[in-house]
Amino acid sequence: MNTPVFDLAVIGGGINGCGIARDAAGRGLSVFLCEQDDLACGTSSASTKLIHGGLRYLEYYEFRLVREALREREVLLTAAPHIIWPLRFILPHHAGLRPAWLIRLGLFLYDHIGGRKLLPGTTSVDLRTDEAGRVLKKNFSKGFEYSDCWVMDSRLVVLNAMDAAAKGATIRTRTRLLSATRTGKTWTLRLLDRSQDKEYNVEARVLVNASGPWLDELMPRITHTASREHIRMVKGSHIIVRKMFDHGRAYIFQNEDGRIIFAIPYEGDFTLIGTTDVDFHGDPSAVAISEEETAYLCRAASEYFTNELSPADVVGSFSGIRPLFDDGKSDAKAATRDYVVKLDTGRDEAPLLSLYGGKITTYRKLAESVLAKLSPFLPNMGGTWTEKAPLPGGDFRPENFTAEVDRLRAHRPVLTVGHATRLIRTYGTCAQTMTAPIKDRHALGKCFAADLYGFEVDYLIDNEWARNAGDVLWRRTRLGLVATEEEAATLDGYIQEKISVDRLLSI
Repeated sequence: MNTPVFDLAVIGGGINGCGIARDAAGRGLSVFLCEQDDLACGTSSASTKLIHGGLRYLEYYEFRLVREALREREVLLTAAPHIIWPLRFILPHHAGLRPAWLIRLGLFLYDHIGGRKLLPGTTSVDLRTDEAGRVLKKNFSKGFEYSDCWVMDSRLVVLNAMDAAAKGATIRTRTRLLSATRTGKTWTLRLLDRSQDKEYNVEARVLVNASGPWLDELMPRITHTASREHIRMVKGSHIIVRKMFDHGRAYIFQNEDGRIIFAIPYEGDFTLIGTTDVDFHGDPSAVAISEEETAYLCRAASEYFTNELSPADVVGSFSGIRPLFDDGKSDAKAATRDYVVKLDTGRDEAPLLSLYGGKITTYRKLAESVLAKLSPFLPNMGGTWTEKAPLPGGDFRPENFTAEVDRLRAHRPVLTVGHATRLIRTYGTCAQTMTAPIKDRHALGKCFAADLYGFEVDYLIDNEWARNAGDVLWRRTRLGLVATEEEAATLDGYIQEKISVDRLLSI
C-alpha cells in the first residue's frame, strides 16, 4: 500500500497545532495532524480562559505582543461569539503597590494600542458604592474597570480542528509520533495508533513540531540539525471555589511579589482563581497543583476579599505547563510569553519548523507567521484567509447570542431555556444540526449528568473526536464540575460501547 504524502505534517493537537492545520488546509494544502492523546489535553485546556492583551506584559515592554493580542481579541470575538464573550475586569487600587498614575497610563495604552472597536474602554470605579466593592475589604475604595474576553479554551482548539477537517485535513488523535526521518525532500513519520495498537507511516514535505511542553522530549525522535534552543516549562495552576460574588465581572488583583491573579466567574456556580508561575521539571502529563501553590492563591485572594479563603474551600484545581522560549530570564514571571519560530532545513533538505511559547490569544497570528515562514517550501499555498472567517458555529454576531437561543428553542421546544443556552454557548449554530432529530423528550436519549443527553454525546463522538468520558466532561464541556464519579463511569461505558459497535460496522 502506498504511503500518503502530505504537504504539511503537524505534531501536536493543541491550539497552535490545530490553528496551523486549519489555516494551511484553507490555503489548499494537504495537511496531516497527529496528537498523542486528546485534542487540547495539555496546556490548551489549562489556561486562565482569557482572550486578552496581557496588561502586565506592558511592564516588561512587550508592546508588540500586547498590540497583536489586543487586535486578535476582537478578531476572535467576531469569529467565535458562542465560546468567546466580553468580560469586564475590576482592578482595585492597592496604595502600597503600583501608583494610580502608572495604572492609568497602562490602561490608557491598553485601550488604544490595539485598535479597540467592539469592547468598551476603561472607567474608574468607586468601590464604596459599586456592587463590585461589597465583597472586597474596606480599605479598597477606588479602582478601575476595563475590558477583555473569556474563552472556552479547549473548545477553541476543537473548533479549529473541525474546520481543518472540513477543509480536507486529516486529524488523528491518540496517535503518537515514534520517529520522523528526513529522506531528501520529504519526512517519513512512523506513528502509533494507540487506540488500535497499530503502527503506520505517512510522508510529508514539511514537518511542524507544535508539541508544546513535549517539544524537547520529542526532538530526539526527529532527525534534525542540533540546536541550542530549548523550552522553559513554567507551571500555571488555578483553584476553583464556590461562587464568591453574584455579579458577572471578574477581578484582577496585584500582589506584593509583583504578580497578579484573577478571580473570575466560572461555570455559573464557581469562581476560578489563578494563576501561579513556577518553573517545572518532569513529565508534563503529570503536572498538578502543589500545596504551596494552593496556599499562595488562597492567601493572595484573601488580601482582597472580605471572606478569606483557605485550602479547605477549594473544590477543584487544574495545572498546565507554559512551554516558553528559554530566553535566559531568571524569574519565571518575567520570561517572554511571545512565540518564537525556529526553522531547520538541514543541508537543503525537508524543513522542520519548531514552535516555542505563544499565547492562546495570538494562535491565529502565530499560524500566519508559521505559514509565511514555510511559503518558500510550499509554493502552491494560497493567501491569508482566517481573519474574517468564522469558526464552526460562530456565524452570528456577538450581540445576537440571545436571539440564537430563542431560535433554537423555537425549533426544538423540548429544550429548556438553560439547556438551549448551554448548547448555543458550547456549539453555536451547530446546535441546530445537532438537535435536528429531536422531536420529543424521548429523542434526547439517556441523561448522563445535568443536561447532558445521549444525542449530544453521539454528536461529540461522531464529529469532535471524543473517545472517553474525560473528553466529553472536561474538554468538550465543563460538566465534569457537576458530574459524579458514578455518572462519569456510566458515560464512559456508553462511549466505549458505541465506539466498539461503530468499529465493527466499519469493517
